[in-house]
Amino acid sequence: MSRVWIVKRKHLYLAAAALLLLLVGWLYVSRDTLLPTMADTTSERTIHMVVGEFKSTTKEGKTIESYRWDPGTVVIQKGEKIKLSLYGVNGESHPFLIEGLNISGEVQKGKETVVHFTANQEGTYRLICMTHADIAHGGPMIGYIVVD
Repeated sequence: MSRVWIVKRKHLYLAAAALLLLLVGWLYVSRDTLLPTMADTTSERTIHMVVGEFKSTTKEGKTIESYRWDPGTVVIQKGEKIKLSLYGVNGESHPFLIEGLNISGEVQKGKETVVHFTANQEGTYRLICMTHADIAHGGPMIGYIVVD
């Protein structure tokens, strides 16, 4: 003896809605692997950094100062095309290098310096001002580019 299943139209609609909800939920959870990442696009992302200075006077009347990159740390994706815009606000000249990326240049007060690069290796790269390399010279003026 065989059984006959009778499926009502509303049950079909409910099953279709449940399947649709499951599919949407799966797509939402899997979006990072299914959708292209920033590193996969051909566009270039611009990151702006400025040269800043902190200045103070000690009790003895000695002026002390420290220079920095602002923001001090930027995070990019492996393979992402970057346009790094460095603007000089404080200090006359900041010759710099980015360790591990073979990039160097100079930021001057009131001017923008632009470098383009693509970091293909994960890691942390130091953006170092050669003028302010240690405390004795108003530093260390080091920024970090973190590649994930």
